[in-house]
Amino acid sequence: MKLTKHNLNKMKLILRITLILFIAFSGINNLSAQKDKAKRKSPPVSVSQTIDDLNITINYGQPAVNGRVIYGELVPYDQVWRTGANEATTITFDKDVLINGSDLLGGGTYSLFTIPAANGNWVVIFNKVADQWGAYDYKQESDALRINVKATKNKNIVEKLNFVINKSGTVVFSWEYLTFSFNVSAS
Repeated sequence: MKLTKHNLNKMKLILRITLILFIAFSGINNLSAQKDKAKRKSPPVSVSQTIDDLNITINYGQPAVNGRVIYGELVPYDQVWRTGANEATTITFDKDVLINGSDLLGGGTYSLFTIPAANGNWVVIFNKVADQWGAYDYKQESDALRINVKATKNKNIVEKLNFVINKSGTVVFSWEYLTFSFNVSAS
């Protein structure tokens, strides 16, 4: 094809149409991806609470037990776990907080990891890198705070992993036959 002003204008028009179609289909794909998250086996869940003037939000993937042995098998002991499914669980504070009396300075969003232990002495980790998939890229040097908690046995099974934030500032985690909690307050 000979490069004339007319042909150049045609090529520009084709390029513009292609770009518009690309942008339109990209938006559709993004919407589809968002809808697909809700269809996951472990759908995304968000829980929030305001305590005085402190806002707390936890976002996590909610797996179910589905007859599986969770602790020691699906979730290994003594290894960093995302404390949920899919993306790392995140916890957001809108100001500095105390977690079980320890300072977590700098409100913001943290990934929430745990290290489960067979003896019930778990470690809860607040990591500065919030946007990560699972615990695959977890780096201890990015931890903002680690606390120790005691996981206790539930009498009844909790089929779906669950976080609750009480109005008193207690964050309660429950799944399968285990539960643990920690306290949050403004610093």
